[in-house]
Amino acid sequence: MHDISLVLLAAGSSSRFAASVKKQWLRIEEKPLWQFVADRFENFNLFNQILITASTEEIPYMQYHGEYTLIEGGNSRQESLLNALQHIQSEYVLVSDVARPCIDEATLKRLLEQKKNYDVVVPYLPVSDTVIYDKQTIDRTKVKLIQTPQLSKTSTLKKALNTKTEYTDESSAIVAAGGKRGFVKGSKSAHKLTFKEDIAQLPCIRPPANVTLSGSGFDVHEFDVTKSYLWLCGEKIECGYGFKAHSDGDVAIHALIDALLGACGMGDIGELFPDTDETYAGIDSKKLLQEVLGRVRSFGFELVNIDLTIIAQQPKIAPYKEQFRKRLANICNLPPHRVNIKATTTEKLGFIGRKEGVGVMANTNLKYYDWMK
Repeated sequence: MHDISLVLLAAGSSSRFAASVKKQWLRIEEKPLWQFVADRFENFNLFNQILITASTEEIPYMQYHGEYTLIEGGNSRQESLLNALQHIQSEYVLVSDVARPCIDEATLKRLLEQKKNYDVVVPYLPVSDTVIYDKQTIDRTKVKLIQTPQLSKTSTLKKALNTKTEYTDESSAIVAAGGKRGFVKGSKSAHKLTFKEDIAQLPCIRPPANVTLSGSGFDVHEFDVTKSYLWLCGEKIECGYGFKAHSDGDVAIHALIDALLGACGMGDIGELFPDTDETYAGIDSKKLLQEVLGRVRSFGFELVNIDLTIIAQQPKIAPYKEQFRKRLANICNLPPHRVNIKATTTEKLGFIGRKEGVGVMANTNLKYYDWMK
């Protein structure tokens, strides 16, 4: 084991990837990309510790995936790296992007062989095409395409990044601070995933697992006779009473949110939107559903279908079922035939039978985003 720590950068916004899912959450079989890369590096058995930078809102969900050391990222690559470096005491640090999932062990060994000779060692690829810079043809033998991972002396890197200047890689910062940079041959397999078309150049990744993930949700709300209408499945029903609730009380959407969160193992509605938070007082539940759908998609899932059972003695649900189906299909970007609305009563038994409230059971199915399409 070498005196080296590894920092994996996974806090980026993935804005150039042009997909609803962030590239960190593309599934390689069942593992999200960041986890696949972390496990791949762990198997090389070269590092004292592995730290992964991530956006604040993603860390709680990432923690469900295993015992990983997660560091809150910043607004830039450099800020994220600085946050991670505060936790590193090893003599050397290797920095890589999870967007380069197919880095091979041979490249790592070439970096390690040169660690004592330079302040930073970087892998590169030579250029075989003609290069024109500012209308002038330049000597392509002097051009290097720089890759990650990059191996630095930890103390040198910390000092070099203590600046307001933003650098695109560690070696540029170290050289600007007067440090010495060395080069080793990189690998085409270490291609960086930036755009969707880059996926075809990543030899180590495999398609997402073809599995169905099911979730269920249940919620009830008591009637409030001081109100004149209620919300159900995103539709306003004028019935002479409403729901007692912190939000608008849409019991169907609340159950649906729990079903969505259950299918992807993301907790429950109370964790995301606690009723002790005044931010959500009286809020339109459709907005909550849209936020959850955004999370589900960005974390690499696709919604397959919805099945709701509304349990009510009153109001009568049958006249509204098609409205409910169309409204939820529109919000969830599903064809109407993938949204099913069922209604039943409790045969006048219990609090629902006594016309004191409504209960809803929800079921959803998800699948992993298919990046092979």
